[in-house]
Amino acid sequence: MQFDYKFHGSTSVASTAHATDVSFAPDVSREPTYFVGSLAKNVAFREAISALNGVVVSDLRFKPRDKTAYKEWAAQQEMAWLAGFTAHKPQVQARIEEIRGELGTLAKTRSAVLGPYYQARQKYFDHLYRKEKDFWFVLDPVITVHPDELFFECFSQDESTYGKLGCRYEVFKNVREFACGTTNIDYSAALYNEFQKIRDYKETHFAVEPAGFAVQTAREDAYTEVKIDLPDSWVRGFLQVSSAMTLPARTFTLHPMDVHNICHVLRRQKEQAGPRSLRFILRPGEPVAILFEPWNHLLTCRRSVYHGPEADEIRLWGRRRLLILERLIPVTRQFTVHLLGSGLPSFFEADLGDLHFTLGLSGWTANDWSRAGNFDLLAPRAEVDHFTKELVFKALGETWQESSESLARRLSLEKKTVEGALAAYTQAGRVIYDLNKGVYRKRELSRDPLPVDKLRLHNPREADATALVQANRVVVKAEARPEGRTELAGTVKDKEQTYRPTAAIDADERMTEATCTCYFYKQHKLLQGPCEHILALRMAHNGQNRWWKWRLN
Repeated sequence: MQFDYKFHGSTSVASTAHATDVSFAPDVSREPTYFVGSLAKNVAFREAISALNGVVVSDLRFKPRDKTAYKEWAAQQEMAWLAGFTAHKPQVQARIEEIRGELGTLAKTRSAVLGPYYQARQKYFDHLYRKEKDFWFVLDPVITVHPDELFFECFSQDESTYGKLGCRYEVFKNVREFACGTTNIDYSAALYNEFQKIRDYKETHFAVEPAGFAVQTAREDAYTEVKIDLPDSWVRGFLQVSSAMTLPARTFTLHPMDVHNICHVLRRQKEQAGPRSLRFILRPGEPVAILFEPWNHLLTCRRSVYHGPEADEIRLWGRRRLLILERLIPVTRQFTVHLLGSGLPSFFEADLGDLHFTLGLSGWTANDWSRAGNFDLLAPRAEVDHFTKELVFKALGETWQESSESLARRLSLEKKTVEGALAAYTQAGRVIYDLNKGVYRKRELSRDPLPVDKLRLHNPREADATALVQANRVVVKAEARPEGRTELAGTVKDKEQTYRPTAAIDADERMTEATCTCYFYKQHKLLQGPCEHILALRMAHNGQNRWWKWRLN
C-alpha cells in the first residue's frame, strides 16, 4: 500500500549549552497540523521519547546464523578425508585432483566476476547503517494534536509491538499555537542521539513546525517528496490495536520496582528451551505473582496487590519485548497492566504524570498485530445505518475526544449504537480508542480513505459466516443473563456437517467468550479470532447480514 508524503525541509535538532530546539517536519499534503511550545518536563519527555524509539527499532524475529564459512570448511574437510581414504588408488586420486582443479578455476572465475559486486554492496550497507539509518527504519511515527494532548504512535520492525506516547499540555510551557489534526512526521533516526542531550537546566523548544505549511515563493523547491510502499500488515496492525483495546481484560497495577525485577530476571538469564513465557498468577486480595518459565522462578510483587473479582492465571509470551520499559522505570509512578488472556495481546501503561506511555504486545513475537486475531470481529457489532454513523463521527470531531456514554447522551442514542458506529470508524483508521482515559479520539491514519475491503478481507471467515446466515443454515437461541449479559447457543450446518457454537455478549456488545465444535476452534481457540460458525451465530442474533452488506458497499 503506497503512501505519499511531502515534507517541508526535514526534522532537525539544534543543541547549544543553554537551549535545545526540536523541530519536526510534518506532511504538508495533509490538513495543517502543528504545535509550538517549550518543554516543562524535560527528563521525563526524554526518557519517554527514547522508549518510543526502542519500539521503532525493535525486531525480535528469529534470524538464522550465516553458516557459509562453516559449510566451506566442512567441504574442505570432506575432500581431505576422501583424498586420504582413496590415496591407495592412483587413478581415483588423479581424477580428484583434476576435479579439484576445475572447481578451483570456477571458484576463481566466480570470485573475480562477482567479488567486486559483493564488496561494493557490503560497503554500501555498512555506510547506510553508520550514516543513513533512516533507510533502515522507514516507518515514521504518526503524531496527532488534540485540544488536551498530543500523542505519537508507532510500530516495531517486526510489527508485534505497538507504542503510544501521550503528552498532556502540562508537559509544556508557553504553548504559543497549535492546530488539531493528524500528520506523519519526518522522524529521522539521528534524532535519538540528539534527544539524549535534553537536560533540565537547558531550555527545550518543541515544534511540529507550522512553517511547513507556508507558501514557497523562491525558485528552489523546499519540499521533499517521499513515496513509501508500506506493507498492508502495518496498516492492518494499527486498525487491530484499537479493537483489542476495547475488549475485556484482567487489569492490575505494578509498582515500578516490580517491573524492574521482571527486566532484571530477563537480563540475567537466557532460556535455552521452552516454554518461554511469563505466568501471571492473580488471586484477589493477594500480591501479583509471576512465574518465569522454563526456570520456574517465582517472583512475588509484594508492592502490587490484585483487586480483581476472581482468581486467574494468564501466560504471556514474547516477554523480552518488556525490556523496552526499562528506561521508563525511574520516572514512572506506576504501571497498569491489561491482559486479554493467555496467548492474547497485552497492554502495559506507564504513568509518568502528565506523560503516558502505552506498550501493546501481540500474543507472541512471531504472531504480529496483523495476524494476531482479527479483534474487530470481537468488538461491538450493533447495526448502524450510514446516516447515524456520520452523525456520531461528526459529533466526535467537534470535541476530538469523548466517551461512548457521553456521545450517547449528547446525541440521544443508545450506547450500543454509538459504539457500533465508532467500531466501524476504528476499522476505517479514522478513530482510535484511548486506553488511558477510556475515550474515543478522532485520528485520521492517512490523508486518503483506506481501502477497507482490502484490509478486512485478510480474513475470509466473516464472508463465510455471512454466506451461512444468508443461506438460513443458522439456528440461534439467546438467553438473557444479569448485568446485560446475553448467552447464545445454536447449530450451524456447513458442508454437510453440523456444528454447535456458543458465545457470550456483554452489555457493551462485546464478545467475551465463545466455543465451537469445529476443527478451527479446537486448534486455535480464539487466538486467531472466532471461527465462521461463531460469527454466523452472532450475525443471526443481531441481524449482522445487513451490516455486512454496508461494509461491502
